[in-house]
Amino acid sequence: MTWWRSPAWATVGRAAFLAFLVVTIHHNSARLDDPGGQWAVTVAAALCAAVLTVPQLRLSAAPLLVSAATACWGWLLDLLLAVVLFDLAVARRTRTAVLCAALALAGNLAGVRAASVWVGQRWVSTLTVLLFGLVVGLWQGNRRRLVHTLAGQVEQLRVEARLREDAARAAERTRIAAEMHDVLAHRLSLIALHAGVLATRGGGLPGPVADRLALLRTASVEALTDLREVLGALHDPGAAPAGAPAVRDLRALVEDAREAGQQVELTVTGRAPDAPTTHRLAAYRIVQEALTNARKHAAGAPVEVRVDYRPPTTLVHVANPAGAAGPAAVDSGYGLVGLRERVTALGGHLDAGPAGTGSWRLSARLPHPAPKDGPA
Repeated sequence: MTWWRSPAWATVGRAAFLAFLVVTIHHNSARLDDPGGQWAVTVAAALCAAVLTVPQLRLSAAPLLVSAATACWGWLLDLLLAVVLFDLAVARRTRTAVLCAALALAGNLAGVRAASVWVGQRWVSTLTVLLFGLVVGLWQGNRRRLVHTLAGQVEQLRVEARLREDAARAAERTRIAAEMHDVLAHRLSLIALHAGVLATRGGGLPGPVADRLALLRTASVEALTDLREVLGALHDPGAAPAGAPAVRDLRALVEDAREAGQQVELTVTGRAPDAPTTHRLAAYRIVQEALTNARKHAAGAPVEVRVDYRPPTTLVHVANPAGAAGPAAVDSGYGLVGLRERVTALGGHLDAGPAGTGSWRLSARLPHPAPKDGPA
């Protein structure tokens, strides 16, 4: 909030405005040709202005005091009555405002003759001032309520967007855990299988070696059981079995996209087994998301896909020029949030955004784990 919009400065500005009205009323009271009456009007105006300055009294004591003073001094205090009508209109008390104006004008029939609203054509200017204060108050009150409502909606949208991002990150973490469950379960089952075969057919093996094979088989089976108990619940119950994600081939994904009508050029450098399994899974998801976004937002545009598995970094780059928006161009944008969560979890960096001339690119850099020294 800027300093001139703070409540303290609003109070100072209101007090200065009311002081200006008191000075104006003092000058206008010179028309009474009565020094005593002139100072009485000034004191009454100063008292009304002081009450109007206090926020707690604006809607309670101020309407009664200003209406009574206006009933006595007529057009000299109509500016302060207009301020009262403004405050009541802002607070959605229009009936009270109209009642105060009616009582003040009716009471002025018995007020000071020289300051009467009903002498000559003064009632026209007085009604104009009062109506102006009422209308401006109604407009200001509606504007404040509208701004408050919009601010609440913006805050609600901000909270919803943050919750959606958190949900997208959590979903991506769950998907990563489920994929790793499939990978590790597959490999642990192979270890248990081969250890069991060796233990069964290795009758001529030394006793310690046979014991180690039996221990290896038991440990792998127990690890597989524990892994399924811990991570098995992370699978989506409604999703089809994913099999072993490590064997997903980018070429098959690109072929499916080409069969759907996309123009995709795939360049793969290095061997996929040279990269960690997590990198291959991440590359598959990145290319899949990029092709989906290209279908939605750049239908008919050619897509270039480059993947480099060679150490020390797995590089994924997908780019496409501008194209026509597809029938499902409306997107939540949280697919990229999930990808960024996955890449960040692997210690990498994801960059997505426009690349000039309406084109779009999605690139990721995934560093390979540092090799560990020691016996295999």
